Amino acid sequence: MKEINLNVAEVEKRETRLGTIIAWDGNAEELIEQSDYKGRGCGKKNSGCRLCEIEGPFAQGAGCSEEMVECQAGQIRDAVLIQHSPIGCGAGQVGNNRLFRFGLATRNLPIENVKIISTNLLEGDMVFGATKKLKQTVEDAYKRYKPKTIFIVSSCATGIIGEDIESVASEYEKKLGIPVVPLICEGFKSKHWTTGFDATQHGILRQIVNKHPKKQEDLINIITLWGSDVYTPMFKELGLRVNFVVDLASVEDLERLSEAAGTVSFCYTLSSYLSAGLEQHFGVPEIKAPQPYGFKGTDAWLREIGRVTHREELVEKYIVKEHKRVEPIIKELRKKLKGVKGFTSTGSGYSHGLITVLRELGISVDGSLVFHHDPVYDSGNVEADSLKHLVDNYGDVKNFSVSNRQQYQFYSLLKRVNPDFILIKHGGLSPLASKLGISAAPLSDESLTIGYQGMIYLGNKILDILAKKKFHNILKEHTEMQYTDWWLEQSDPYVLAKNPKLLDEKFNELLESRIAVDI
Repeated sequence: MKEINLNVAEVEKRETRLGTIIAWDGNAEELIEQSDYKGRGCGKKNSGCRLCEIEGPFAQGAGCSEEMVECQAGQIRDAVLIQHSPIGCGAGQVGNNRLFRFGLATRNLPIENVKIISTNLLEGDMVFGATKKLKQTVEDAYKRYKPKTIFIVSSCATGIIGEDIESVASEYEKKLGIPVVPLICEGFKSKHWTTGFDATQHGILRQIVNKHPKKQEDLINIITLWGSDVYTPMFKELGLRVNFVVDLASVEDLERLSEAAGTVSFCYTLSSYLSAGLEQHFGVPEIKAPQPYGFKGTDAWLREIGRVTHREELVEKYIVKEHKRVEPIIKELRKKLKGVKGFTSTGSGYSHGLITVLRELGISVDGSLVFHHDPVYDSGNVEADSLKHLVDNYGDVKNFSVSNRQQYQFYSLLKRVNPDFILIKHGGLSPLASKLGISAAPLSDESLTIGYQGMIYLGNKILDILAKKKFHNILKEHTEMQYTDWWLEQSDPYVLAKNPKLLDEKFNELLESRIAVDI
């Protein structure tokens, strides 16, 4: 794979770096073949070909790169994030503050609010520029919070008018004596919000990570979000300490990323860029193994950690102990969940892991919706091919769809597989499932589903939501879908993308019928 370039401030977007797509439909085996992970990872000549992507005629909504920067850089405890943007770009601060406080409480850290400031660009700023306003905001942020780092994030608005946040960051880094990090992530530059993860991690690698580290052989970097700490008890038995990043981390935690013996994560979508950058530029090995889901994935993940940290014997003892503890419980859960059908709707790498666990529990999974698909991850290592690991070990997924959270497609996606429940990471799609009588389990704490205990947690979670099936059936009887009968009759969620003229035809029919009524 191409080496990550830390000499420039702007991260290369996922579409060009990895070939990321946001719309596709077929089965998982087909997507693996078309992705050619091994070819792309080895840098073969033909690996630069774009993966075929369905081009939809419109989008009902989508995430934004700046939003992801906000949820990462904005959750570093002793840093300040400045959004150089109109105030509307800061609408997500409320939700991020809730998650930040929840995460701090979960990890027994002092509870506080996020430190995110908006420059509140107005019409005059868009005409005459807002560099002076940004400088004043940096000075105010430092005076108010005395942070150890200041992040300055760009926005669509500042990208359009050409604000030079790099120069301002450089000027104030010298003036204040702390890292002032520009994060270039205008939302219109990338179709998928995961580029925002990469933008934050790029800035951390460039300006915060210790360039002259003293290695700590018992320290492991855990790239995760704001979820529970399920890692410390696990790694304590292996004689390892954890360094949590990026969410809820301190600047000191980020500095010592380069001192660790290795880097792991629950999801390669989130961790791909930072893990590869740490290995390429600081010699911190990325743990090259399947994600830690199900028995096979968790076994392989732990064994690779043991190999890299020279703790093979401790790992084998831990695996034997956990199998003995967990297998009888999983056996009972399989009996209770026999005949149940599930569906996942999350980010891509996380979804691959969840389907693995569902199949370990004996649940059939005939369909899945992922919000994007990366044909390859930054390391290019075949062990990180999480979709192939799923199919090779647990079988194909017949209806494997990629869609960037488009509500209008979700109805048909669910109807063609008719699951008993869905697992969902971003709750905006849950109400539609409920209208169909389908129970939904929002997974706000992603850490709880990993490893051996994660299988038990998820099995019990599913039993809990299935017990509420009556509520969803009542809801189904007393609610109406918001779509036309014509659309509800369509079996193909991507019919408008494949036949864009249909949209004009149906609009004209609707217009004519309304004119007739008015006459």
